[in-house]
Amino acid sequence: MVRHIIAAAVLAALSGAAFAQDAKPAEAREALLFDSPALGSPYRENISEDEKIAGLSKFWSEVKYNFVYVDKLKELDWDRLYLEYLPKVRATTSTADYYRVLMELCAKLQDGHTNVYPGPELRNAMMARPLMKTQLVEGRVLVREVFDPALRAGGVVPGSEIVEVDGEPVVAYAQREIAPYVSASTQQDRDIRVYGYQFLMGPRDKAPRLTFRHADGKTVKLEAKRVDAESFGKAAGGNPPFELRKLPGNVSYVALNSFGDSRAADAFLAAFDQIAASSALIIDLRNNGGGNSSEGWRVLATLTDKPFATGKWATRQYLPSYRAWKRPMPDFEGKPSDRQPDGKRWFKGPVAVLTSGATYSAAEDFMVAYEGMGRGPIVGEATGGSTGQPLFIKLPGGGVARICTKADTYPDGRAWVGHGIQPTVKAAPTVADLRRGRDTVLEAALAVLKE
Repeated sequence: MVRHIIAAAVLAALSGAAFAQDAKPAEAREALLFDSPALGSPYRENISEDEKIAGLSKFWSEVKYNFVYVDKLKELDWDRLYLEYLPKVRATTSTADYYRVLMELCAKLQDGHTNVYPGPELRNAMMARPLMKTQLVEGRVLVREVFDPALRAGGVVPGSEIVEVDGEPVVAYAQREIAPYVSASTQQDRDIRVYGYQFLMGPRDKAPRLTFRHADGKTVKLEAKRVDAESFGKAAGGNPPFELRKLPGNVSYVALNSFGDSRAADAFLAAFDQIAASSALIIDLRNNGGGNSSEGWRVLATLTDKPFATGKWATRQYLPSYRAWKRPMPDFEGKPSDRQPDGKRWFKGPVAVLTSGATYSAAEDFMVAYEGMGRGPIVGEATGGSTGQPLFIKLPGGGVARICTKADTYPDGRAWVGHGIQPTVKAAPTVADLRRGRDTVLEAALAVLKE
């Protein structure tokens, strides 16, 4: 985000009609080198074989020169995989099949910030989903929320277990149908995607038949009709960016559910006087999938009166002459930066932060700084274990890919990408918790704050 702020300031300083007139032609000319419209053709039901191979080649080459985790490329033998996927791409008979092949290749990189996305025309054919949310709990796939009136009428409630999909055991189905196409950096992230975000995704016109087992052991088979993303969003509603409520003992509970824009941090700062009057503070990041790291740091700046360090980062440097001379090309390393305290606001009481495998990206950047501050316990489960700066590229057939170009670490260089940020107090929901509506993780945080 800092990079974009600097760029905006530079552009504002460069006034004059000549610059305004030349900007678009210059951008178009630059695109001819790295993102030519020739390799960003629009959607057709089955793009040509030449386009498919060109798109595979573009993705392969962009990954080879820009993907920051070079050791993975060596372990996989990225060139060998390219050759293996050429016949797979040629064998596809539709653009949808082509994108499944690209997604399968991308998933082998095992990075949550490196993905292939089909274009909007294919979303109903590939990414429609039933009106419910699911979660892997103690090795079982449970319904977390249900929005479909027909499923509710059939007795499906939070805590109902899905045991089969179209007659196939649920784990076997998920590992065959979903897991090969999921890009994830850790097992906890993969489980959330396979059994949560991407579970049961597929064509909108096909409804999977699910076998549910209720808490009393009885089973029922029901169709779960899929809907498009817009309909799902309207039915599910989504979490507000910011939530605040008082808990017993004058403890403020604050959920920061997104750093995608400024709303969560703005609301936190607006409510700070109320928060500051509390005896303790619990910040819940369990549903925060990231966004802009600077938003999280605005919140952290109110928890201290001293500067605090953010993470260290690195990106690749490719120097063609060095390669010709067989000289090493060390990464460019960005130094950790110190963020200044708020100055006007300072919460001095005890703090705990709640995390899960869905705590991701910019929310993990928050956690790196929070852990370094030594401000209080981390309660819950390991975070998703992925962040970075994606490079977006267009692909033939209307889709895009993104490639992680930046490796982030703790300020001292310790790796957490691929592992997750670990809790100091481990707590995880159980099947019984979900069925009773009990929040064991929040209870654990309240208990540790009382110690």
